[in-house]
Amino acid sequence: MKDFLGYHSEWNLGSPGGWDYQRITQIIGKAVWQKLNEIRPIAVDLDFDHPLLFPVYGFVEMLVEAHRTREGSNPGLIAVVAEEETLESVTENRNLAERLGTIDGISGALMAPHELELKDERVSWQGQAVSVIFVDFNTDVLLDLHRKHDLTPLLKAVREKRVINPRGTEPINVKSMFEVITGPRHKRFHTDIVQRTPWTRQFYQRRTSGPKDEKIDDLIEWTRSHWDHLVLKPERGYSGKGVRVGQVNKDADEAVTLALKEGNYIVQEKIPLELWGEDIPTLNPEKEGVSLERCQTDFRCLMGPKGLFGFLSRFGGVPTNVGSGGGVQPLAVLRSDMSVRDAVDRVNEAILSIPYGDLSQVVEIQKGMALEHKFTYLLGPIKIALRPRVVTMQQLEALKQYCTAMWSDCLTLERMWLSGELDDIVMIEQEELEIARSQPWGGSPAILASDGLFSFMPPGEAP
Repeated sequence: MKDFLGYHSEWNLGSPGGWDYQRITQIIGKAVWQKLNEIRPIAVDLDFDHPLLFPVYGFVEMLVEAHRTREGSNPGLIAVVAEEETLESVTENRNLAERLGTIDGISGALMAPHELELKDERVSWQGQAVSVIFVDFNTDVLLDLHRKHDLTPLLKAVREKRVINPRGTEPINVKSMFEVITGPRHKRFHTDIVQRTPWTRQFYQRRTSGPKDEKIDDLIEWTRSHWDHLVLKPERGYSGKGVRVGQVNKDADEAVTLALKEGNYIVQEKIPLELWGEDIPTLNPEKEGVSLERCQTDFRCLMGPKGLFGFLSRFGGVPTNVGSGGGVQPLAVLRSDMSVRDAVDRVNEAILSIPYGDLSQVVEIQKGMALEHKFTYLLGPIKIALRPRVVTMQQLEALKQYCTAMWSDCLTLERMWLSGELDDIVMIEQEELEIARSQPWGGSPAILASDGLFSFMPPGEAP
């Protein structure tokens, strides 16, 4: 815990993204940093090129190794499968298919799931047999699409264990799994993981124990009376949809009523605000000025069977336990002999001292590069922070250990599910469970993610 503070707010074991967005962010962030230094030299030595700041490299290596394991030295097609409406808008999936196609003996293609076909009993695309597949959606979406289209070829690929991010992770890919880690069975998991997991309970009329192991006779009424310190989330939600945050959404009755009406919610301890805030210089065109804006800084760790691939650093204005909106932030490894706090202060002060007109030109360069790289997501262009988030080599090593522990604990969760120990927690429809059982994970090649609200400043230095 000494190398970085904070909590993971949720895990994504099904179809995590961001592995290529950070690469683009690094390219743009480095160019912006160089431009800022031309205007106002900043006496901080930062490395924007560390391999862990480019997670797509490790991801591609894993995909190719999975192909080689199945096919040996034979050539083959690696498929990137995504929902049809996202094929044009999600840049990183297009980039992934193109990058795979540059590797000797490998073809890459991006496609909708119903474009897969069976040819001579082999899962194929446009007549070419598919080796392995990355599926950019979870099993509930797969099942919905199967009911609209005939996705027999994709389900066959699942059974043949051709799908990276196996469907067998789905039952443990719900936010309610944090109840297992913070409940009576917590000793089954690594101490570092338990300490970084916010107290979580499935939300319904029940008795349970609280964040301080206190007795709760009625979880619903307890949530009402402790609302300022809690968050309500859908078990399988994303992008902040349906989330209610204590103090931000002040009406406890509305939050509780929504959760009970929709069903399948969790209640979670609210992560302390002081752990996640970062002050980022931000332009204000209306006032023609620049000021420090306090933002949430959501840090995604991406990992595979060999450990950490790298990170995605995001920022936004949604308070605590929730990643939604906002944009991305470059990352940089501190090479100067100074604390992270001192480095951040020095960078912020330098940017704040740059005349508004000069800084506006830098932002225009940033925007131009984003358009050049087609840096967009479903809702349009992705915002990029003006300065990088700063980490140290010691913190990168600590994050490697953290990811190794998380991978191991996910395997523990899967074993518990397969043995029936989690039948009281897993609430997924039968057809989806059948798909999950057809491709158990067992530590096979997969890309997993932990979304964390982490501070890289020592206690007392956090903003």
